Amino acid sequence: MEKLALPDTSKARILVVGDVMLDRYWFGEVSRISPEAPVPVVKVQRTEERPGGAANVARNCAALGAKVSLLSVVGADEAGQSLARLMAGEGIETSLHEDAELSTTIKLRVVGRQQQLLRIDFENSPAHEVLRAKLADFERLLPDCDAVILSDYGKGGLTHIGEMIRLARATGKPVLVDPKGEDFVRYAGATLLTPNRAELREVVGRWASEAELQAKATRLREELDIEALLVTRSEEGMTLFRGDEALHEPAQAREVYDVSGAGDTVIATLAVMLASGADLHAAMRLANRTAGIVVGKLGTAVAQIDELRAAL
Repeated sequence: MEKLALPDTSKARILVVGDVMLDRYWFGEVSRISPEAPVPVVKVQRTEERPGGAANVARNCAALGAKVSLLSVVGADEAGQSLARLMAGEGIETSLHEDAELSTTIKLRVVGRQQQLLRIDFENSPAHEVLRAKLADFERLLPDCDAVILSDYGKGGLTHIGEMIRLARATGKPVLVDPKGEDFVRYAGATLLTPNRAELREVVGRWASEAELQAKATRLREELDIEALLVTRSEEGMTLFRGDEALHEPAQAREVYDVSGAGDTVIATLAVMLASGADLHAAMRLANRTAGIVVGKLGTAVAQIDELRAAL
């Protein structure tokens, strides 16, 4: 296969909308078991905060050289302020609507000996009025982007996703959706969906062969009026279904360290490359390379443009 060309990404403008969260990591030493219960005792030595969810998608877009705007809802709390500060530090323009009733979603991971020992989630859903204001902001930001990513983590931030897809498609912008849950009908009309293997299985059921998978993917695309479906398949790589073809890319990772956030990297790469003039097949092949880079890193991570260039 011919060598992959990397387009100029510096002019790409991406609008990322969805559920943001703060990923907190507590790193420590584990040397004994607790006398109170059969659990390890972690002596915390350092802590780290990283943007997660749609915020990690935005980071991945920026790391690939694109200009990024992030639209989301956070709580009027310290975690929301941390997210705003972290995004500003990476040059990402943010419209973070504050909801006084909402606690910003936090995923706290306790890590010992390079292994995740425990994850604790803090979350609730945003108010309807705040989401309405977010939709108005979406209309305002839409003309200044080349592609839209809707990152659905099922936290309630994309209540108006159907309207967002309709507005974006009416202006000719490609809409890429990272889906969640069993109901994909809410994503009808999008340009591209990027479910992982388990997410697709929830919606279409199991398949016994590649031919059956292609038939199920084609039926889903036609029912939802979606141009293409990219299924990420862990160690099996990824497969793009569009028209009557199925294009497959084998997994690129040499060493899998942590798969959290790999889906964020894939959809970010697809959007940036499409916005930079690449065709969908080339964009998928580049996304496969960036996914192979990030799974070799701990936690929610990004693939820098120079790392991608070196991997081609």
